[in-house]
Amino acid sequence: MTTTPIKATLSTDDQAAVMAAIAAIKQKLPFLVDLSVDDRKSMVKIGTKGHTFVKQALDVASEHPGVLPASFDVNEMRNDTQLFGYLTTLQLMLNQLKKQIDDTAMQVGSQAYAAARVVYASASSSFAGPPLEVAAGQLSKHFARKPKAGKLSDTTVTPASNAPVPSHA
Repeated sequence: MTTTPIKATLSTDDQAAVMAAIAAIKQKLPFLVDLSVDDRKSMVKIGTKGHTFVKQALDVASEHPGVLPASFDVNEMRNDTQLFGYLTTLQLMLNQLKKQIDDTAMQVGSQAYAAARVVYASASSSFAGPPLEVAAGQLSKHFARKPKAGKLSDTTVTPASNAPVPSHA
């Protein structure tokens, strides 16, 4: 793996500016919805072929509005089609940004973890001495293994005597 270590900081002003920009995006898109799992499952999903079909149907509807039901709103279809086109472009850009944020967070987290292991190894070394014993003990808790649930212990109790009998016997 060849990655260049990330050496960056983000000031609290820049953090606030990023959060404000996200809030501004949400404010500019007040119609965004949160669908339930059931809603998502029941909805027709549109891909590239579906988008082409919708555009072609919009052209037909625009050229021949007289053949459509009186309640059909061609302008509403045009608005939906244009908004869908914009939102899919926005989706692509945000997905790329999300991937970069995910990848950067993964790499920076890995760097921070590697640094923490160096600190732990240094605090645990014989060179650290008594002043770091407590810190090393606290850090070592991260590596402690928890017993697996349902796993038999090294001894079993026999019902007849209630005395522990080694299970390796």
